[in-house]
Amino acid sequence: MSKVEIQKINKVFLDGKREIKALDDISLSIEENELAVIVGPSGCGKSTLLNIAAGLEKATSGKIMMNQQEVQGPGADRGMVFQSYTLFPWLTVQKNVEFGLAIKGLKQKQREEIAWQYLQMVKLEDFAKLYPKALSGGMKQRVAIARALANEPRVLLMDEPFGALDAQTRVVMQELLLRIWEKSQKTVLFITHDIDEAIFLADKIYVMTRLPGRIKREIKVDLPRPRDHQIMVTPEFMNLKRQVVELLWEESKAAAEDVCLG
Repeated sequence: MSKVEIQKINKVFLDGKREIKALDDISLSIEENELAVIVGPSGCGKSTLLNIAAGLEKATSGKIMMNQQEVQGPGADRGMVFQSYTLFPWLTVQKNVEFGLAIKGLKQKQREEIAWQYLQMVKLEDFAKLYPKALSGGMKQRVAIARALANEPRVLLMDEPFGALDAQTRVVMQELLLRIWEKSQKTVLFITHDIDEAIFLADKIYVMTRLPGRIKREIKVDLPRPRDHQIMVTPEFMNLKRQVVELLWEESKAAAEDVCLG
């Protein structure tokens, strides 16, 4: 049984009197405990699709099912991690992680125990009493991931969460995310523009077309797990990378031609 079913999603935006179709008949299926990644040209509607899955935007038509229930709006069954860290600067690291638990009405002792568990998972227990301004970008994103996981969502939605990090920190965070995912066994839908990141993380990659966004190809990633950064130089990894690069090049080239002709 699929954990997430995206069924014939269409999204149209109005620009004055002009309609702009962002998503065109998007359908895909993500199995329970699967880590699925979406890549595509800039502006193809990746983040729009994720926001619809999160319940933050409404589709023009189509529906998203999670555990056989249609998504009608934001819900505790989904955790969201954005590229921007979205931490509360007036709360400590620990209180940021506890925030959703407090909204749920959990008692202080229980909140503290759960927050501590996830701070240990992201290796930030020594920074629990600090405020976000004292943390590096990578550490802030670890707090954001811990906060999302602390609410025990069934599905984790991640919108380019490592996009603002430097290259070295990004690889470290990718490895950390895989270790966390292996422990927590969450279903993950991850958006990125980084091809190496997509292949390194994914069980399946969905390649989207230029606007209006469609699913161009589904690619199964058969690389063994657990993975570390050394897998990025293997022939199997490079073969997958060539496939994705070629698919995205076709779309980027066509998008540039569309602009020139328009």
